[in-house]
Amino acid sequence: MSHDHDDRPQLTAAQAEAALNPPAGRNGGDLVVETLQGLGATTVFGLPGQHALGMFDALRRSSLSYVGLRVENNAGFAADAYGRITGEVAPLLLSTGPGALTSLAALQEAAAASAPVLAISSQIPTAGLGGGRHGYLHELRDQKASFRDVVKSVHTVRTASQIPSAIAAAWESALTAPHGPVWVEVPQDVLLAETVLPVVSALDATPRELYPRPELTLAAAHLLSHAERPVIIAGGGVVRSDAAGKLRALAEKIDAPVVTTFGGKGAFPWEHPLSLRSWLEDRYTTDFLESADVLLVVGSGLGELSSNYHTFAPRGRVIQIEADAGKLESNHPALGIHSDAREALADLLEAVEPRRDDTAAERVRALLERVHERISSQDLALEQQVLASVREALPDTSPSFWDMTILAYWAWSAFDARHPNTMHSAQGAGGLGYGFPAAIGAAAADPTRPVLAVSGDGGAMYSIAELATVRQYDLPVTWLIVDDGGYGILREYMTGAFGEATATELSRPDFVALAESFGVPAVLTSPQSLAADLGKALAAPGPSVVVLPALLKMFEPTHL
Repeated sequence: MSHDHDDRPQLTAAQAEAALNPPAGRNGGDLVVETLQGLGATTVFGLPGQHALGMFDALRRSSLSYVGLRVENNAGFAADAYGRITGEVAPLLLSTGPGALTSLAALQEAAAASAPVLAISSQIPTAGLGGGRHGYLHELRDQKASFRDVVKSVHTVRTASQIPSAIAAAWESALTAPHGPVWVEVPQDVLLAETVLPVVSALDATPRELYPRPELTLAAAHLLSHAERPVIIAGGGVVRSDAAGKLRALAEKIDAPVVTTFGGKGAFPWEHPLSLRSWLEDRYTTDFLESADVLLVVGSGLGELSSNYHTFAPRGRVIQIEADAGKLESNHPALGIHSDAREALADLLEAVEPRRDDTAAERVRALLERVHERISSQDLALEQQVLASVREALPDTSPSFWDMTILAYWAWSAFDARHPNTMHSAQGAGGLGYGFPAAIGAAAADPTRPVLAVSGDGGAMYSIAELATVRQYDLPVTWLIVDDGGYGILREYMTGAFGEATATELSRPDFVALAESFGVPAVLTSPQSLAADLGKALAAPGPSVVVLPALLKMFEPTHL
């Protein structure tokens, strides 16, 4: 059997010589970083550990930029944000056992949010693999088993020559729609052993495109073209596939109102006449969506938060475009289209017939008025003022990263993310501690614009160590800490459910003094001075902390 090599680049004499005589002193760790470089990586995140030292030593012989965080989970959150902001793979270098396991919660968030994180972990020496219980430092009976249920794919290496192929396969997996975290592990002795393999050159790990089937596009286009009250739900898949422009064009072509999920913030312009905004935890919005005769769901699985806690029961036909096949019709019967959101919207845009509906904008305006009246009838002026101050202070193109805190719960529904891919939170998996380390990852991706992190005092305590990181790399991250002396949202949930709260009150530090002890400028603000103080902090170079003592409340739920 012959192979046609004509379309492959031919080696020059110099390249052939270099391949036959690679530089001395290289090891398995060099193969890891050379492969990452060959795939196009520029920045890696991580935290060294004894078994992983071969990888970290190789970094100094590479052109890769390294951002080292103080806790593996925070390094994972930083990589997650880098992947979300750039759409590129974010390598995360970890050590064996405790180091690896400490990243699990961050990898769960990356999986839930479809962030392309490439975690490369060391392993115990090959002699100890196979569950023989040899008692090596950091030994787990089956390390990869701890990750298999969390990540998209697992790739194991047992010899040096397997390293480039394993990492390239993982890279392609991470970038194939839906994006997601992947896991590669390499034993300590393989990383340390000297290698005479040639230096890894450019690799091709182009992901497979995910196109919609044409008969499904035609069926969906027919339904939308002849609908009386079409409505669109835009999820995170629209943002991740850079399809906001296509979404807007489709909505305008068929006069369909659009609501964005919390993961899809910024997918549709907030002030557009067809924008239902993001009031998904609102019964009026739920009723409006239920009344649609054709509902187009793009890049969302209609999970708990996107369905007003599974109280949403559509009465019309549902068309669901989703890159994750497992989410198709997982909550509601639908015309399920397994596709990348951008490709499917492009095809739909061509196939639908224009339809006019002069009542659409008026129905949207009436709905938003009812939502506004419902919020206004509750004593929530402080909460709305604080959120408005953040919006006023934050430059339109600056990314913001929100921890699981009451102000973030408000922001999901009520914050105008003025550009796609600028507002991110941990609402995928819902773990604490995301905001600040994620902002570090975004600042590493683009240090030319300020980045905002928002945390409560409880969530902030997960990330205090990263004040050292943000100072070390002098990154333009401003951290807003809303200090209410406890786990505020849990305090509300428990009081509502049981009449009083238990285990929610926290002793906490003087956050201003603590930040300053790291050499990070900090200011104590008030609701009245927040906009000015936050604006000043965001405009100043380097990191900063703004502390707002405030007891915020949530608006009343409508799903109970």
